[in-house]
Amino acid sequence: MDESQHLSDPLTQNNVEDALMKQEPLQKEPETFAMEKGLKPNYQLHYTLSGHTMSISAVKFSPNGKMLASCASDKLIKLWNAYTGEFLKTMSGHTEGLSDIAWSTDSELIASASDDKTVRLWNVDAGTTSNTLIGHTNFVFCVNFNPSSNLLISGGFDETVRVWDVAKGKSLRTLPAHSDPVTAVSFNRDGTLIVSCSMDGLIRIWDAASGQCLKTLVDDDNPICGHVSFSPNSKFILASTQDSTIRLWNYHTSRCLKTYTGHLNRTYCIAANFSVTNGLHIVSGSEDGKIYVWDLQSRKVVQVLEGHKDVVLAIATHPKHNIIASASVEKDLTIRLWIDESSDQAG
Repeated sequence: MDESQHLSDPLTQNNVEDALMKQEPLQKEPETFAMEKGLKPNYQLHYTLSGHTMSISAVKFSPNGKMLASCASDKLIKLWNAYTGEFLKTMSGHTEGLSDIAWSTDSELIASASDDKTVRLWNVDAGTTSNTLIGHTNFVFCVNFNPSSNLLISGGFDETVRVWDVAKGKSLRTLPAHSDPVTAVSFNRDGTLIVSCSMDGLIRIWDAASGQCLKTLVDDDNPICGHVSFSPNSKFILASTQDSTIRLWNYHTSRCLKTYTGHLNRTYCIAANFSVTNGLHIVSGSEDGKIYVWDLQSRKVVQVLEGHKDVVLAIATHPKHNIIASASVEKDLTIRLWIDESSDQAG
């Protein structure tokens, strides 16, 4: 697919909310994503999970919603029941700390990125390594599957983005992506595009098939970009930068449409997530130990979750229910599950 097909869909600021969840401009918004007007979220702490002995770097809900995976500087991956917080298992094998994990679409595999310069693939049922991907020449910082989960992308301190064949465990392509460590990589919803960001402040869109760079997004002040992801329908990009700002970009037009502020992010690579289970929200951790929830359209902070005792580095939003998972670093070392009590969670 060529660049013009990817990048020729201009959208105005006024229809961001509608366009975010739609695949096509004229398609009606799915009922499951209908906005509940005027209903502010009311997330409350339900479970506190302990087990990691060093800073927790990532938490991710499985696509089927049943499990939560966490990883940390203690070299371990832990699995938890996403609804009860019950500890399920520990997966070990890396020889250095972990920075990121990702689930395959069928919730059967986990990929992990480690300072030991490898990416590992794990069989979740067995709790064992199914493959070790070797190629990065420095710390691996980020990892993600494509939607069909036959490909994996990783990025790291060697400033490259690598594309891997999951079945064979072999590198397919190395992209000389950035001039500083790569902090996040992700596919769009049909697997045709890759987005990456880096400490060099650049966000880059890549053609997944050819490895060609289609577009580079950069803010005027060029702050370090710690995390980037596509919106649920892949028409927008959400980027977290170390100027305590989260930006929603229309990458077709290279325009920043929305900015979200109020949190503190100057030092760490902190991920922001879309929450689509009860209206459209942006959720992020913060260096002040809090979790911030913004209304996507109005950009207003609608809730601040307090309880962690240190930087909230990791955040995840549940794919089916109004649940947020958060995790913290050195002085805290807990994972917390927050459930929205503003609406009925039965079902």
